[in-house]
Amino acid sequence: MDDKLDAIFSALADPTRRAILGRLAKGKATVAELADPFALSQPAISKHLKVLEQAGLIRSGREANSRPRVLEPAALKTIADWMADYRRFWDQSFDRLDDYLSKVQGYEND
Repeated sequence: MDDKLDAIFSALADPTRRAILGRLAKGKATVAELADPFALSQPAISKHLKVLEQAGLIRSGREANSRPRVLEPAALKTIADWMADYRRFWDQSFDRLDDYLSKVQGYEND
C-alpha cells in the first residue's frame, strides 16, 4: 500500500498532471484534447499520462481509432481512505484543543 500511495502522491505532485486529472473528472478525453490547454508537445503530455497510468490514477479506453483516457476511481479512493485516518486524528486533536480553550476561558472569566 505504501508503494501505491508513493506513486499516487508523486504523480499528483506535478501541477500539469493535477490539471489533467481535473479535466478527466469531467469525462473521458483523447491525448489531443488533454494536450490542448497546455503549451506542451504531445510527447510531453504522453509522458505525463504514462505517470498517471502507472500510478493507477487513469486508464486508457478503446474507441474506434482512439484511446481516450478516463479517471480510475479506485486510486482516488485509496487516497481518501489514507486521508481519513489523518482526518480522525486532526478532528480529535481539535476537539481536545476546543475543550482546553473552553477551560482556559472559563478560568479567565472567574
